[in-house]
Amino acid sequence: MSHIGAVEPEQPQSLYADHKKVYPRAVSGRVRRVKWAVLILLLGLYYIVPWLRWDRGPGAPDQAVLVDMSHARLFFFWIELWPQEVYFLTGILVLAAIGLFAATSLFGRVWCGFTCPQTVWTDLFMWVERQIEGDRNARMKLDAQPMSGHKLMLKSAKHAAWLLIAAVTGGAWIMYFVDAPTFVRGVFTGAASLQAYFFFGLFTVTTYTLAGFAREQVCTYMCPWPRFQGAMLDDQSYVVSYRAWRGEPRGKAKADNVGDCVDCGACVHVCPTGIDIRDGQQLECIGCGLCVDACNDVMRKLHRPEGLIAFETLANIAASTAATQSMPACAERLEVGMKVRHVPKLIRSRTILYSAVLGVVAAIMLGAFLLRETVGLSVIRDRAPLFVRLSDGGIRNAYTIKMSNKAREVAHYALVLEGANTARLQVVAQNAQTDAQGRPVLETRPDGITEWRVLVTAPAGLALPQSIPVSFRLLDAAGRPVARHDSVFLGPER
Repeated sequence: MSHIGAVEPEQPQSLYADHKKVYPRAVSGRVRRVKWAVLILLLGLYYIVPWLRWDRGPGAPDQAVLVDMSHARLFFFWIELWPQEVYFLTGILVLAAIGLFAATSLFGRVWCGFTCPQTVWTDLFMWVERQIEGDRNARMKLDAQPMSGHKLMLKSAKHAAWLLIAAVTGGAWIMYFVDAPTFVRGVFTGAASLQAYFFFGLFTVTTYTLAGFAREQVCTYMCPWPRFQGAMLDDQSYVVSYRAWRGEPRGKAKADNVGDCVDCGACVHVCPTGIDIRDGQQLECIGCGLCVDACNDVMRKLHRPEGLIAFETLANIAASTAATQSMPACAERLEVGMKVRHVPKLIRSRTILYSAVLGVVAAIMLGAFLLRETVGLSVIRDRAPLFVRLSDGGIRNAYTIKMSNKAREVAHYALVLEGANTARLQVVAQNAQTDAQGRPVLETRPDGITEWRVLVTAPAGLALPQSIPVSFRLLDAAGRPVARHDSVFLGPER
């Protein structure tokens, strides 16, 4: 039965939108040249550093930068870090994070636009794409065509080049964890481990996917940085901005009472994320500045001043807008708007805070590195049994001593016990040695950990407390203490 006047239920609105492929156009200019220089520098460092050599002596890896997982060492030229020194890596990450916050507060998303790995490799992939398929219009026309032999050839060549770059990228990353020449020989001869092949394939596919297909979607949807980088910006931060006070209202170049923006769309066509910077600050904007070069090129052709889109502070934008709000679009408005610009405050509360934190963390890191010990001592007392009563009535505790020697030479140290002066210290070893004063001398192997079994015996007849604090010390040949570890000597209840 039908009901007159019945209202059809409203269909739920989809919250998802189809992905629109972005076709960035090639552009030239000052910003683009800087981006090329940064790209070449970063890619050069990434691919070349694993091949740099550094002589550390016999038995040590000669790769300058190496995270040696099998021997639990991190080598960086003359620096060698052990697992116990992971706090240095933590400090480096803290410095990098605070440095990124400081750079963002001063220059906006300079990291995203110039040095982020996603940006660098996407730039490289897009350059390869242009060399094979052509610029923006040619690529759009090619994608709109049905599949043909010519199209298949171009697409195959592009993806083959992408896979080659991705393979070199994935292989270079693994070379930071294993010896580079050995890894390359192993890959081509089939001698590499299954684990090496797995990660080689994983990093290759990841690079190929993110730089070839995901591109701006990584920056917009996957990366968390755009979500909170706005908290580090203020009106004194340099960001890519459209000077609407100068460009509006938009119109044709020869029209009267219009701004400098001719609505040509050049800024949109070169944007790697496909946004319109004239809409203001947006989450998708990575601050690459390519729209600056595109707009300046148009302004030069129209014989108008450059800088309609520029790296500018929001304070200057607001001041120029207020000064020219009631003025018609003309040369006088441009002159007035440019005159009210002021020098940004580089020294302000947030930059002072970031600088102070950077200075404190850097000072702590430097001090810790300069005071870094090459010899370490750890003592583990036996817990079962807590002590042993000897036949003559004496009390004995057993300890395991571990000595770490970060140098690459054999070292000898005298072991001294403090806190139980009447106790006798004995090293359980067939080749145990003593010095002229009768103190045990322990030998440490180079760049490794040496373990010793030590017995501490208190003679019978002493009225000892149940627990006595004791300290084990290592003395060098000159009698200077180089390491210390506190422990306890336990006995029966009195």
